Amino acid sequence: MSKRENAKFKIDRRLRVNLWGRAKSPINKREYGPGQHGQGRQKPTDYRLQLMAKQRLKGYYGSVSERQLRRYYLEAVRRKGDTGENLVELLERRLDAVVYRMKFAITPFASRQLVSHGHVKVNGRRVNIASYLVKDNDEIELTPKAKEMARVLESIQSPERDVPEYMNVDHTAMKGTFVRGPKLADVPYPVQMEPSLVVEYYSR
Repeated sequence: MSKRENAKFKIDRRLRVNLWGRAKSPINKREYGPGQHGQGRQKPTDYRLQLMAKQRLKGYYGSVSERQLRRYYLEAVRRKGDTGENLVELLERRLDAVVYRMKFAITPFASRQLVSHGHVKVNGRRVNIASYLVKDNDEIELTPKAKEMARVLESIQSPERDVPEYMNVDHTAMKGTFVRGPKLADVPYPVQMEPSLVVEYYSR
């Protein structure tokens, strides 16, 4: 087992949820946290509920740092509409998240690697910045080399996830279009996300 895979499993156990809905997650067998105190009961204070909601959302996207998430929160506040909805939309517009949603990568971590190694094009231009924000109707396509990668082909054929309605994908050509920014209800999270609690956490 790789260190990276092990790290993903630790995130699942620490947060006590199968964050990515994967069959291999250890939480499927042990629904408690790691360590000797993992099975202890902790009273969920308001702060703890807010913190865990923030950690779930941050952990789900894999490569989002605390600084980046706070920056997304500030941008979500600045925009019109519900701050929690705006926050989710910004995270879903990240290029690594879009590549993951299009099923070109099996995990958000693999998606980030695919982008950072220069295997993804946006509107015909190679982009290697995972945090690049995709706009409505942007076309995402893999490079010829990436289209032949075994891990990409495995991800496309995986039955674990479906492509959400806010993007169109042609898996034969390995390209897709980001149609629109999603609402919270549109995003196929395997676990319940509570962006309103994340907003409360940062607005303290």
